[in-house]
Amino acid sequence: MVHAYILIQTEVGKAAAVASEISGIAGVATAEDVTGPYDVIVRAEADTVDQLGQLVVARIQNVEGITRTLTCPVVNL
Repeated sequence: MVHAYILIQTEVGKAAAVASEISGIAGVATAEDVTGPYDVIVRAEADTVDQLGQLVVARIQNVEGITRTLTCPVVNL
């Protein structure tokens, strides 16, 4: 299982709506509004890195109001 944090910047005033919509996507464990340089932080999981990439590109990045994403895969050292 591959886990990642996805840091999301949104259009002004769209963070709550973006987090709410993303939380309903399969593979998303949590989606929360935050303050700072990013507006929403998502914890996502998938069976493979390829499936994680598909989740981000095909599902999450298509949510209305997102301007930029940064995917940070979790590593086990």
